[in-house]
Amino acid sequence: MPNSPTTRPLRQAWHEALYGADGFYRQPGGPAAHFSTSAQGLPGVDELLAECIIAIAEEHRLDHVVEIGCGRGELLALIAQRSQRLQLTGVDVVDRPAGLPASVEWVRSPGGASLPDELTDLRSTLVLAHEWLDVVPCEIAVTTCDGLRVLEVAPDGGSRPGRELSDREREWCEQHWPDAQAAEIGTTRDDAYCELRSRIADGLLICVDYGHTIEDRPTDSTFTGYRAGAICEPRFDGSTDLTAHVSMDSLGVPELLQQKDIAARYLVTPDRPDHELARIDPTKYLLMLRRRSAYASFTEPAGLGAFYWSLERVTSSDATS
Repeated sequence: MPNSPTTRPLRQAWHEALYGADGFYRQPGGPAAHFSTSAQGLPGVDELLAECIIAIAEEHRLDHVVEIGCGRGELLALIAQRSQRLQLTGVDVVDRPAGLPASVEWVRSPGGASLPDELTDLRSTLVLAHEWLDVVPCEIAVTTCDGLRVLEVAPDGGSRPGRELSDREREWCEQHWPDAQAAEIGTTRDDAYCELRSRIADGLLICVDYGHTIEDRPTDSTFTGYRAGAICEPRFDGSTDLTAHVSMDSLGVPELLQQKDIAARYLVTPDRPDHELARIDPTKYLLMLRRRSAYASFTEPAGLGAFYWSLERVTSSDATS
């Protein structure tokens, strides 16, 4: 059925709530005012993430790190402290934040799946999209007595089944999320990934997100809200972060790892400090404890360690094919 004049497609309402003129990601304080991620707000964990990115850039002999959806540049500031060699560029929907190191360049983005025009022909570049795809709005399909229908949003903020799936949406569900009671249709995320990949002439594309593969699809929708540090019902008024897990395997990437595996590859497991060190050098003892605790959080199999990392090396021949 067509959308009535009093409703909006959920994907449109979602996009406006996050990236519109008064959208969530344009609010003062940024995402860090509402929640913490590995890239911001988790002391010690953010340092480990920065170290991983530097190590990967070194391994692939890349000179430039571009972060998509970088918040207020918190992770890039940490990388700048640890590497004088890397060129750094942040991309987000706000103007350049005050206090960001001068070595970090800034490009303003339209938001969502859209990328700035000047972000193109990237060479010797590691492009990082950390928790970006989960906030690229997508359609959500639910099962009704008439089959799968795409959700739409009513004026009161509630959702209800609307139109039938397009041929492409139906094909995507049949291939990637068969027999779903509710599914976040990943076509817009797949397209966003391909568009970001096309901007790289030579480099490495890394997407980090909480998600799933066909082996462990959830039985229900993961669409939810975050506000003031807590999970909440989705609201489309700009007050709330709106997010849904990512079907990571539908991106078609050649390498898909979990964060705990990335840590095993690029970080050294911290030793437990000897209690005698607490007497000899209490500052060093506390720093070692802090790093060990951060490493445990970074690699926790039921937490951050389960985050997916997709890695794809892109060359000039790939970009033109």
